[in-house]
Amino acid sequence: MSCCGQKRRTLGGMSEGTHEPRELTPIHPPVGSVFFEYFGGTAMTVIGPVTGRSYRFGWPGEQTAVDRKDAASLESKVPHLRKVNT
Repeated sequence: MSCCGQKRRTLGGMSEGTHEPRELTPIHPPVGSVFFEYFGGTAMTVIGPVTGRSYRFGWPGEQTAVDRKDAASLESKVPHLRKVNT
């Protein structure tokens, strides 16, 4: 008789340890953050040029906290992003 967890791995087609957890935006953003809203057609990930942080916008309309150090560059150089007042 096989173990339930073994069946789950087989049915899902993934072996143990092959998926990465997604980093979620915290409910309370870090001090010094600016919010941006994504209005493109698909998901997008942007790397902050100053901090090197990865900012994930998973769907159109999603708002994500961005470090102030990266905000000016993202606002001027990345299409489909706009700064929002929160």
